[in-house]
Amino acid sequence: MTSSKLKDPALDKLFEAILLLENEDECYRFFEDICTIAELKALGQRMEVAKMLEQDCTYTHIAEKTGASPATISRVKRCLVYGADGYRLILDRLKERKKTVDSENTP
Repeated sequence: MTSSKLKDPALDKLFEAILLLENEDECYRFFEDICTIAELKALGQRMEVAKMLEQDCTYTHIAEKTGASPATISRVKRCLVYGADGYRLILDRLKERKKTVDSENTP
């Protein structure tokens, strides 16, 4: 159980719903309904920024590649260093998944 400052019944129900999504297509359908295009693009951009920060890319390079503002890059960096470890959790899982997929595709 988490001790998030954001915890409330409405968010609990939202996260419960997200956990019921079974594949990428369902994610697209649900998030397209629940978020604006700009909100979704911002979330995707933040994930890309986090991956690039993890790879020690410079803020300038990240801004050029993603279009993220210095404020967004700085916020993501702050979350990576001082946050609730949500980015770290998912970045580690994505790396593990990539390793698994790569090993399955290696003859």
